[in-house]
Amino acid sequence: MLARTPEPAAVQFTRRDLGRLLLLSVLLAAAMSVILGLDVIPAQTALELGKPAPFNVYAVRTDQYVSEVLTDEARQAARDAVQPQYDYTIARGASVAAQQLREFENKVAPIDAAFADGVAADLRATLLAEALPGELSEDIRTTLLGLSAKRWDAVRAESSRVLDTVERSELRDSAESTIRDGIASRFAGDLTGPEIALGSALIRPLVVANSSFSADATQAEKNRQAELVPDMQKSWEKGETIVRTGDRIDPEAWEAIQYFKLNEGGLDVARLIGFVVLSLLVIAVLLTWTWRFRREFWHRNNVLLLLSLLLLVAVFALKVTAGRAWLPYALPLAAVPMLVAVLLDAGVAMVMTALLAILASAVNGAGLEMATYVLLGGMAGIVGVRRGDRLWVFIQAGIGVFVVQGVVVVMFALLGDQDIQGVLQLIGAAAVSAGGAAVAAVGTFAVLGSVFGIVTVFQLLELANPSQPLLRRLLVETPGTYHHSLMVGNLAETAAEAIGADALLARVAAYYHDIGKLGNPAAFIENQSGGENIHDELDPETSAQLLKSHVSEGIDIAYRSGLPKAIIAFIPQHHGTAVMSYFYARAKEQAAAPYGGLDTAEGKKAADAVDVRRFRHGGPKPQSREAAITMLADSVEASVRSLSSRDEAAIRAMVTRIIEERIADDQFDECDLTLRDIELIREAFVKQLLGMYHQRIAYPQNKVVELESRRAAGDGS
Repeated sequence: MLARTPEPAAVQFTRRDLGRLLLLSVLLAAAMSVILGLDVIPAQTALELGKPAPFNVYAVRTDQYVSEVLTDEARQAARDAVQPQYDYTIARGASVAAQQLREFENKVAPIDAAFADGVAADLRATLLAEALPGELSEDIRTTLLGLSAKRWDAVRAESSRVLDTVERSELRDSAESTIRDGIASRFAGDLTGPEIALGSALIRPLVVANSSFSADATQAEKNRQAELVPDMQKSWEKGETIVRTGDRIDPEAWEAIQYFKLNEGGLDVARLIGFVVLSLLVIAVLLTWTWRFRREFWHRNNVLLLLSLLLLVAVFALKVTAGRAWLPYALPLAAVPMLVAVLLDAGVAMVMTALLAILASAVNGAGLEMATYVLLGGMAGIVGVRRGDRLWVFIQAGIGVFVVQGVVVVMFALLGDQDIQGVLQLIGAAAVSAGGAAVAAVGTFAVLGSVFGIVTVFQLLELANPSQPLLRRLLVETPGTYHHSLMVGNLAETAAEAIGADALLARVAAYYHDIGKLGNPAAFIENQSGGENIHDELDPETSAQLLKSHVSEGIDIAYRSGLPKAIIAFIPQHHGTAVMSYFYARAKEQAAAPYGGLDTAEGKKAADAVDVRRFRHGGPKPQSREAAITMLADSVEASVRSLSSRDEAAIRAMVTRIIEERIADDQFDECDLTLRDIELIREAFVKQLLGMYHQRIAYPQNKVVELESRRAAGDGS
């Protein structure tokens, strides 16, 4: 929690600012580029085709290419699918059929002669016995001998038809025996079983192949089918596993490894340049915004170092989880803006959230969904955590982050694929992210505040505890200063609340603003308890130097006691460069006394010769609204305490006079108090002082005394 200083009316970007911007940009961009470019560095262990992978190998980007491996596999599959090619043609089938029919005619010619008209039965039997082929079985012979001429004509005609049909169709040499064995099934008509068996026996030897296997034709068809296969595309998503640890590297994985250059010594220059440009843009936006709108942070190395550290840690976490299905959604990125909001302010936190959203989207290649998820989740964390002054607000912020991130997931699911399982998985990741952000923020903000010198709410609450050693010393050694500091703290807190400043910071700073008086308590009237005032014996300039010394002494005590720098800054600023008017007036009076006093011209001239700079505090002027409030509260409390009458008119007049004196002395030139703020501070002071110095009812007799008197009277009786 750092107090903000105002921005000058005309901001000049000096050479020093330019040098600071360039140096920080180069250093941060280089660090971020190294983190973002980690995946462009090849594996240190060589990968080999056919051997087990020593580690998981992932695709470094989303890409697509023509895969020779997949193309060759597809073309080989097309070749394997080609059936054997044969040399059959219709003309060849007709020629073979004609030739085999002639063979058939020659074969059955003697049988035709035996069944010719006019041949006697006994002669027919003799002729058939001589004409029957030797391969016919006895059953077949018996069937033929028992046929009439008419039935023979029917058997002969059907046999001729079947032979012609078979030979005119393609009959591959590989199927020749099969066709012969099943030739009987091709007969039709009114032939009896024995007659079909006779016809089959006659034509079976004549069934020959008319189609032979052609190796040349088969290879030509294979080549033609392979040429028809298009080039096969292989696509990879960023982070997709190419090969797992222990699995053998097959040709497909090896091709991807070579394509992404995962086994080579070179870098993906284009991708690396892209990351460098992205890093420069992010860093430039962050630093220029800080210079333009948070000048008080721009000049504080600890703040810039804190912002840089948080940004680099977040980027590293994004890079480690990049490309995974749900891990980027489980990252507690909302912890970064929550921490920045608690330690610095919400404006810087908003800028950090926006930049992280851009980086998260770029690293994961997730587009608008990831950017929206990180941006809205971070903003919910900022709104929920506020100042981080209680543990509950961190829990509340975590709940808010989860609700917002869950809604983002559901919203994009409704706009997209509506994968229920995926949505539930991402909602679970959102719960992990939100819970982790709350735990990380509450567990580290105090440590980070201590390491980087940024005072936190918890530190302020601890410093406000009356048991603090310094406050105990004030109470014991300087009771008047202790009481004064408490009164100033009450006034400062009320005024800070009225204008929306940091009330807790103003109150705690007021408690410690006068610890320098521990060095010489008696030098300050509130600690003299009505005794002798040492300033009556000192000349005004010596008294002024004695009073000024409590500022430097207070800074020394504060550093030795380990007070935060944000609190130490109030010690010199609560006086600014104001004039110690009492001692300055005394010095002028003493200078004019030898010349007849201030009423004479010579006396007035001598008084004007007194150097006012010797009676001014060393400054600096208040740099924040809280410091300005502390200055006014300190002066108002001391002045009102000196009033003899503390009615509203007197208090208001004194408060107004103090404020106008500080304005006339230009004490608020370096802080961003507005006229409206000053008016609100005035009214807050008056209201608080009236409550502190309200008039009490004048009772006729002290109640305790009255009770004691009655008791005594009762005992006497």
